[in-house]
Amino acid sequence: MALVPFPNKAQKPDPDDELDPETDEEGSGGGKMSFLEHLDELRKRIIYSLLAVVLGFGIACFFLNPLFAFITKPMIAALPAGQKLVFTEPTEALMLYLKMAVLAGLLIASPGVMSQVWLFVAPGLYQNEKKLAVPFVLLGSLFFVTGAAFSHYIVFPLMWKFFQSFAGDSLQFMPRIEPAFGLYVKLMLVFGGIFQMPTLVLFLARMGVITARFLIRNMKYAILIMFILGAVLSPGTDPVGQVMMAGPMFILYLISIGFAWAFGKKKKPAIEEASS
Repeated sequence: MALVPFPNKAQKPDPDDELDPETDEEGSGGGKMSFLEHLDELRKRIIYSLLAVVLGFGIACFFLNPLFAFITKPMIAALPAGQKLVFTEPTEALMLYLKMAVLAGLLIASPGVMSQVWLFVAPGLYQNEKKLAVPFVLLGSLFFVTGAAFSHYIVFPLMWKFFQSFAGDSLQFMPRIEPAFGLYVKLMLVFGGIFQMPTLVLFLARMGVITARFLIRNMKYAILIMFILGAVLSPGTDPVGQVMMAGPMFILYLISIGFAWAFGKKKKPAIEEASS
């Protein structure tokens, strides 16, 4: 048996023994943080997000009248000719304008808010996963605004007309502006959140957590969860609201499958191995 000499300490390391840059980059995640450091980081990201919303609120305050006309247009369109929305409290109209400005400020600040969400998650990611920052922020902002627009132009007018259809000879529909705007805000925020599904799936697929095959195989469970969420998130218990919630979620689920197939990792993820 040939003797292997001990390596000389002064000898330079063999370049072939160095770590591969891609492997080293793949395995270098962010530094570990304590629980208190996580809380401090969360506090900082929340403060920055609120500052972005305040900035958006300030911008929206310069456009209050056009903003009011834009938001109330589908409400007034469903009313009988000559009828107006009413308010019964002295401060109700003032608070309504401020709430509209806050809602518009949230939409304006959505890229900044999504950036803060990413910066909070990024320290726990590998270096190659941090490259998803720009797609995450852009897609998250785009889908949030798209969900808000879908709610404004399609969901809210249909639901508003459905509620107004119960008026008749013995019932007159005279909605107050405050609860009407409350319904509008709830639908917009819900659909803004629902439309984040493709962004979330794209992120998880790029990390190798889920695949298109996994989503297709578990579609029946996903549909059941969609209808449960539709019943919970719907403003009323009516079936129209539930279908209006669950229908877009199913379409977004199909889009998410396409994202996972096109951009996901090809290797088999751990969650799929555990379920098979």
